[in-house]
Amino acid sequence: MALLDSPRLVAMFNAISNAMSADKDRLCALDGVIGDADRGIAMELGFNAVRQALSQIDVSATEPTAVFNLAAKSFLNAVGASSGPLYATAFMRAGVAVKSKQQLSDSDIVAVMQAMAKGIQDRGKAEPGEKTMIDVRHPASPAIGTAFSAGHSLVECLDAALSAAKEGAEATKGMTATKGRAARLGERSLGHMDPGAASAVSIIAAMQASLID
Repeated sequence: MALLDSPRLVAMFNAISNAMSADKDRLCALDGVIGDADRGIAMELGFNAVRQALSQIDVSATEPTAVFNLAAKSFLNAVGASSGPLYATAFMRAGVAVKSKQQLSDSDIVAVMQAMAKGIQDRGKAEPGEKTMIDVRHPASPAIGTAFSAGHSLVECLDAALSAAKEGAEATKGMTATKGRAARLGERSLGHMDPGAASAVSIIAAMQASLID
């Protein structure tokens, strides 16, 4: 696959922004059952801010690390809820993973996906099974790594990550929330997909679609 440069990385963030706008109502509906009904609004707001910030730079003269760092800062400034620090950390970790590189190889993209997952887990202090986006990020990260180590193409690796992410999100329906506002519901959160997990799937799907286009 062709190396990923900063213009394509910006296009990836634009694709995520589009996906969040398209998914806003569904995410708000999911959040309305076990949260504040604003998940979709926050995600659209955050990624629109990222899109706006990235549109102001000379992308051809900007390294991928700087793109990730600007995305982190813009998202954090726009979203005050818990998802702000989580995704800001994810993008900052991604930037560290590809520091000083002008173009990203397939292995770099795998490293980015894994660094984002680790950053979210480290910042949020969540573990699998607690009905959060970690139940999507945690299985997607080893899935893409295992596929890459087995010699699969990046397309196949991203497919593996997305498949694992979808399964993880579906599994949250059978979990009792123990983190965030949904934890107040206890067993009443059973049977409902976690909105953070749902939005994480949409983000991974947008990344996958844009990176293999």
